[in-house]
Amino acid sequence: MFGKLSVLCAVAVSLLGPASAVTIGPVGDLVISNKVIAPDGISRSSVLAGGTFPGPVISGKKGDRFTLNVTNSLTDPTMLRATTIHWHGIFQNGTNIADGPAMVTQCPIIPDDYFVYDFNVYDQAGTFWYHSHYSTQYCDGLRGAFVIYEDDADNPYRDLYTIDDESTIITLADWYREVAPENPAQPLTTLINGLGRTLNGTASELAVINVEHDKKYRFRLIGLSCDAPYNFTIHNHQMTIIEADGEYTAPVVVDSLWVYAGQRYSVVVHANQPVNNYWIRADPLSTRGPSGFDGGRNSAIFRYAGALPKEPETNGISTRPLNEDDLHALVHPTPPGRPELGGADMVIPIRQRYHSDTNRFDINNVTYVSPSVPVLLQILNGTYDAEDLMPKGSVYKLKPNSSIELQFHGLSIGGPHAFHVVKNAYSPNFNWVNPVIRDTVTTGFDGNLTVIRFFTDNSGPWFLHCGLAIVFAEDPEGTKAHQKPIPPPFFELCPKYEKSNPDLELEYPQSATRARIIV
Repeated sequence: MFGKLSVLCAVAVSLLGPASAVTIGPVGDLVISNKVIAPDGISRSSVLAGGTFPGPVISGKKGDRFTLNVTNSLTDPTMLRATTIHWHGIFQNGTNIADGPAMVTQCPIIPDDYFVYDFNVYDQAGTFWYHSHYSTQYCDGLRGAFVIYEDDADNPYRDLYTIDDESTIITLADWYREVAPENPAQPLTTLINGLGRTLNGTASELAVINVEHDKKYRFRLIGLSCDAPYNFTIHNHQMTIIEADGEYTAPVVVDSLWVYAGQRYSVVVHANQPVNNYWIRADPLSTRGPSGFDGGRNSAIFRYAGALPKEPETNGISTRPLNEDDLHALVHPTPPGRPELGGADMVIPIRQRYHSDTNRFDINNVTYVSPSVPVLLQILNGTYDAEDLMPKGSVYKLKPNSSIELQFHGLSIGGPHAFHVVKNAYSPNFNWVNPVIRDTVTTGFDGNLTVIRFFTDNSGPWFLHCGLAIVFAEDPEGTKAHQKPIPPPFFELCPKYEKSNPDLELEYPQSATRARIIV
């Protein structure tokens, strides 16, 4: 399916990938708990996986079965205390119950309880991520990297680089001063691998990416944002894009690229510059976060072995930014359906509006309100027609084995299918031959049109959303047969949540969609 420079004293931390430097998987335990942390030098309570931000790296190999025991140990009443986990980009073919969106595929896990997410990745490899999928909870910190490796024989680009491990994961995240239930309008800090500096803050630690001269690296860029998109650069270094959202692309050489919330890229970088320190920049869109690099904000350090442990003095001007029209799928490039606008078996226009008086969005004149019973349970209990499924007006029924075209008018999306982006928001061009295949795309602003295509081969309810939302009920009549055997603990989640919902006193436990991005 969906530059400026001000050098302070040398304060940095050398990292092996994300700040956690912990890896679990494909079998492991993930404890969700509250903890006071200060990634930008300012302390605040947070919701964390494994006690770190970002959470532990979850990794495995193509074909693995993942068995991840998520335990809810949340206690802080100022934030949401129930939880779910979504494994972003994983198709969950046959394991819809493990997808994670609260009240779409499951009820939340209450405190002092656990749920085992059990799923196979079969034919997927690439760069993914995981996060809370319970309202805006992941904005309080529950996010992390998820990487699926593959055998060298299956990797078409293995000869382009020598190093690809936890040390080459680069996460980009926005960080809020206030807890999510207070609905902050804008993040104050950009965190790269879990560290960053804030406006008018102290010279807190910056992340360091260590490299050796003349080696070639596959860096996995992961947009862990709750909201902000980032313009990413490494001064004086070019990047060859080879993957977008878990799908290989034809190689594209750039020196900067925008990474939107939920998006991922693999880029190959040759460390062929003089031994030195170079700035890594992740500048947010100015309307989504404080842009600029004064005091080392929105930055990390790219450090060659042998360079002095100090902050860089480099300046960079991008001359080769990514044009998304240049992204092309490496395999299975042709989108389903006829090569023309409206040439799919089913065409769905998606129009959104924002209501400033209520701070709510709607899609096609309907505001999404989370149902009282998960959509998956409704389907498993025999409700198949869109007009009978809750939430009313927000469920779209899709036929199996059909080509689907979605026409988006100015919003951002993510979904459980990899889809062909035949037209991106900022281009007038349609590509019916070899468009990029990915699962998250920006759809721009008012007046922009984004067109995607996918094929319905994964029965079940799937959430398409980004602050505003709808549910696609794909082949609901076939969903029960399509599911692997469902373990009894899945059916126990809803009675427990109904009896002991810890978030009733907060303003919006799964309430109507607010003007806040949730990928």
